Amino acid sequence: MRLQLIDIAIVVTYLITTVLIGLWYRKKAKENKDSYLMGGKSMPWYKLGLSDASDMFDISGTMWMVSLCFVYGMKSIWIPWLWPVFNQVFLMMFLSKWLRRSNANTGAEWLATRFGVTDKGVNLSHKVVIAFALLSCLGFLAYGFVGLGKFVEIFLPWDIVKAYVPFDIAPQYVPHFYGIIFTMFAMFYSILGGLHSIVLGDMIKYAIMTVACFSIAIIAVINLRGNELNVPSDWYSPFFGSKLDLDWSGIIADVNEKIKSDGFSLFGIFFMMMTFKGIFAALAGPAPNYDMQKILSTRSPEEASKMSGFVSIILLPIRYSLVIGLTVLGLLYYHQMDLKNAEGVIDFERILPATINNFLPVGLMGLVLTGLLGAFMGTFSGTVNAAQAYIVNDIYLKYVNPNASTKKVISMNYMVGVAVVAVGVFLGFFAKDVNSILQWIVSALYGGYVASNVLKWYWWRFNANGFFWGMLTGIVSAMVFTRFFEGIEFLYFFPVLFALSLAGSIIGSYMAPPTNAETLKSFYKNVRPWGFWKPVHEMVVAEDPSFEANKNFKKDMFNVVLGVIAQLCLTILPMYAVLMMKVPLLVTIGILAVIIFILKRTWWDVLEKEEKKANNKKEPALTN
Repeated sequence: MRLQLIDIAIVVTYLITTVLIGLWYRKKAKENKDSYLMGGKSMPWYKLGLSDASDMFDISGTMWMVSLCFVYGMKSIWIPWLWPVFNQVFLMMFLSKWLRRSNANTGAEWLATRFGVTDKGVNLSHKVVIAFALLSCLGFLAYGFVGLGKFVEIFLPWDIVKAYVPFDIAPQYVPHFYGIIFTMFAMFYSILGGLHSIVLGDMIKYAIMTVACFSIAIIAVINLRGNELNVPSDWYSPFFGSKLDLDWSGIIADVNEKIKSDGFSLFGIFFMMMTFKGIFAALAGPAPNYDMQKILSTRSPEEASKMSGFVSIILLPIRYSLVIGLTVLGLLYYHQMDLKNAEGVIDFERILPATINNFLPVGLMGLVLTGLLGAFMGTFSGTVNAAQAYIVNDIYLKYVNPNASTKKVISMNYMVGVAVVAVGVFLGFFAKDVNSILQWIVSALYGGYVASNVLKWYWWRFNANGFFWGMLTGIVSAMVFTRFFEGIEFLYFFPVLFALSLAGSIIGSYMAPPTNAETLKSFYKNVRPWGFWKPVHEMVVAEDPSFEANKNFKKDMFNVVLGVIAQLCLTILPMYAVLMMKVPLLVTIGILAVIIFILKRTWWDVLEKEEKKANNKKEPALTN
């Protein structure tokens, strides 16, 4: 163990600070439900955007990105499209403002603005969204809990700590013990102070991570000076053909096995499948998690769009400074690190903790650990807040006690928060590993999410009954696929899964009458989506001849293409800088500057004008 007193002091100071933040915001959070869950919808977009970006900076994901960069080099910038990371661009350009115009508090509450509250299937669709949200939240809590414990165990070996613990713990449960300790701190400040304390905690963590990430990047540059990385020549290029063409033979032969096991050798096919899935997933809008809650918590639709755009700007350069910095150190000193797991197989996800443990100086090591622990706590607390919103707002206040007092609502939030954390931790004890949880979330849950949530924005005839059957068909089909086709990459059976879910959505829609005309007209006038809305548009124009349809499809798609290119530039820019590749760096900066200039005119400048126009045509949301 290389942790010194100053490193431990930095970590402990941060933990104490989170407790004080929770106590500080306790009174403000107790003002009312919206203040607790949504920050009163009064926080500026840049604070919420920073918080949202901070929540995405998790330990397990960063370990995965470092391993990808080590193996695939510059081509690793494409692989996060699996999520897909470019969904933030779609949100930035149009989906965030569409979502925020509903003025809802949760994704389930949003359904009332789209399908009303009386149409057949509304209750079923409402319940399936709540179930989806809670399952995904609990899954992510277990994912973070297990990942954190395994990460901490590397820096705090149990042989040293057990002398100070008054009870025995079996070796297999040591990560869970560490997970519980840090979970308690995250639970305290998030449950006590609500969204206000979560956002402030995220801002502090982001400041720490910024210093740590840039410091590691500088250390990597210093160590790289006068040295050459022993990597395949194509490692430095982000471009690719039908095949990957990365041959590590004679360098690190085990990397070739890693590429083979990942299934990325036929990179062209992999990229096309990944893009196909990613576009539909992005068009579906945000899943009902902390990302959606931050969008709904903004002060206006205009600020919701700005917030989503801000996420990529402040997340990617900082995160990839850390990723490329640790990758360079890992490549330079690979033979000095022990990356083998208990089975004697090289685990490339150990590069991040091994590099931190071996090559960072005292003080900086404490900052990095604090930032990564804070990353876990931020993601964890944001997920808890989202789960609380669904249980209290969409179950307790809707079905149990609609007239609950503010005091009762806050007390219920406290109890629900503790219960959600307890269940998440409990599930973590039964999880085989981090990857098993992640695969279940991405495959079984998000696999069934896409089709229904694409149709709800763009097709007028889609109704609550179709939403329910589309979600149910998708989730059940995904579970069947993951059960009987274990070992096959989920990406490759996504088209079949999407087709089944789409069929369930369409058949379910035609099994029930269209959504109530008044609900459709209200949604169309308030949200102003583009898509297949001609019958509804004709009804609206018959009542209000001055109403104009949203004709921004081409402009929005043009902006999306530019935004995705800019996002890639933000990702690869720190990588070129650390590797001192001057010409590609200058070209990247030039491309980014041109895109910023264009988007200033085609997106930023028109946001305010569009919202003024939308507000002039807006009707009160339907409540019955």
